[in-house]
Amino acid sequence: MNDGALPGTTDQARRLLLALRAGPEELFRLVHDPDPLVVRNLLKNPHLNEDHLLVLLKRRDLGEDLLKALHQRFREGASHRLILAMARNPDLPAAIALSLLPHLYLFELLDFCLLPGMTPDQRLAAERQIIRRLPEIPLGQKITLARRGTNAILAELVKEGHPQIVGPCLDNPRLKEVALLQFLRTGAATAETISQIARHPRWQHRPNLKMAILKHPRTPMVWYVCWLPALKGTQLKELLHSRNIPAEKRQRIRDLLNRRG
Repeated sequence: MNDGALPGTTDQARRLLLALRAGPEELFRLVHDPDPLVVRNLLKNPHLNEDHLLVLLKRRDLGEDLLKALHQRFREGASHRLILAMARNPDLPAAIALSLLPHLYLFELLDFCLLPGMTPDQRLAAERQIIRRLPEIPLGQKITLARRGTNAILAELVKEGHPQIVGPCLDNPRLKEVALLQFLRTGAATAETISQIARHPRWQHRPNLKMAILKHPRTPMVWYVCWLPALKGTQLKELLHSRNIPAEKRQRIRDLLNRRG
């Protein structure tokens, strides 16, 4: 094939020229060229289309400068799938990635949070986008988020206090204890959701959670019956001085302390 290269030109010069003149089929091969100058020339090729760009964006060696040039060239009128492919490239500069996040759908954002190679800032921005949308998300999607979400998303979901959401949050291995401790300090915790935590096999034996549950004014009496006898005297005294415990439960603590002498 005569690609227009002059006799005696280097292989790089030939590829640079070919990148400018290649047709649609040849471009699919050139998007894999290891030379960034060749790839940059591809962006000037009038035959370069979205299908070529989607293949190109799967590469993980493009570098920030090339991705900036690509974004500058195709940001106007870019399709949703092109925006998604660009946002998922871990080499994309953070400022550009953040500008693309509002255009992603809910579970695309969640996938973005979980992608390996994302920077903490990018992951945090995606989590904030999801959290910002929570008031408008239907219950079914919130339950799916509870099963798959990151700790930051789970912490916000738990705060809503809906038993159907709290349950799958408790099962999610990404949930951290601090999120539940924060929830138990709010007015959103109910007898039902407190009991969900108290009987969950992953959480029921954690000392800090157990004390936080016993200090909550809405904790059902059954957990006092189950847990108080195993507590140390210092823990019972700590509970006795908690302002939130109702009188009936406070008396039960006093009676146990008196029996212990």
